[in-house]
Amino acid sequence: MSNTTTMPAMKLELVPVPVADVDRAKDFYVNKVGFHTDHDVQPNDTMRVVQLTPPGSACSIVIGTGMGEISAMQPGSVKGIHLVVADVNAVRETLLSRGVEVSEISDQGGIKYAFFNDPDGNSWALQEIMGRM
Repeated sequence: MSNTTTMPAMKLELVPVPVADVDRAKDFYVNKVGFHTDHDVQPNDTMRVVQLTPPGSACSIVIGTGMGEISAMQPGSVKGIHLVVADVNAVRETLLSRGVEVSEISDQGGIKYAFFNDPDGNSWALQEIMGRM
């Protein structure tokens, strides 16, 4: 028996990234990696929500405190978030010039990667797929 009901759209637009120090992480993502600050709000004494978006992305990350199970995640435990780029060489060089430690570029048969970590050890991959963008 198959389900013939059409699934409504579901957009992935926010990914939690656990960090130990919100200000340090915000500084890294905004001033070194070039993310845009969508908002930085503190609705009460125990909660702070910071939403940041990579340039050109429809998906953002959220960092903060007092956000229940999101804040309970271990800082540095998110691994392998992919940032898809048109030119991994150009993005890598820009990040290096801003003081981000980025790996050498690895070509995996038409898909190129370079990797970096935030100050807590959450890991990111820059991915260039030939002919995609």
